[in-house]
Amino acid sequence: MTTLRAFTCDDLFRFNNINLDPLTETYGIPFYLQYLAHWPEYFIVAEAPGGELMGYSKYTTTSTFWVMGKAEGSVAREEWHGHVTALSVAPEFRRLGLAAKLMELLEEISERKGGFFVDLFVRVSNQVAVNMYKRLGYSVYRTVIEYYSASNGEPDEDAYGKLHAMEVTPRESQNTFNFPSQG
Repeated sequence: MTTLRAFTCDDLFRFNNINLDPLTETYGIPFYLQYLAHWPEYFIVAEAPGGELMGYSKYTTTSTFWVMGKAEGSVAREEWHGHVTALSVAPEFRRLGLAAKLMELLEEISERKGGFFVDLFVRVSNQVAVNMYKRLGYSVYRTVIEYYSASNGEPDEDAYGKLHAMEVTPRESQNTFNFPSQG
């Protein structure tokens, strides 16, 4: 049975099997700690029962997938949105709907906080993820040239900026919001 819970500092030492995937951006420990301190509700990890990862970890339970995001926007104008900083699923747990479930959780959090939309960036070459986000209702609103840095001497990679609008309540419909434009 999968358990969804808040990410903790200890998880920083347990997610290398996921984080070292070539399609996942990796960051320094201070970056993760900043997210954990500022947006803990947007930092979710899922665990599988012990033994399922077959040697990836010596812990009784193992992190298998996680999502990290944050709230962005203007306090003065009350324009908030959720941003997906990272979403990654261990290779052996892909295509089970886990990424979609984590995205659903992040969208719910953003909606509860009054967010107008959720946005993210995805590698143009990652067609599995591009297609998943399309199925989840995300639209490409821009292409960012050389967004992802290549570390192996290959050219930097472009990213699609994708956006998914949240449901608007009658109270919120009185406000207007300018969605990001191609830039």
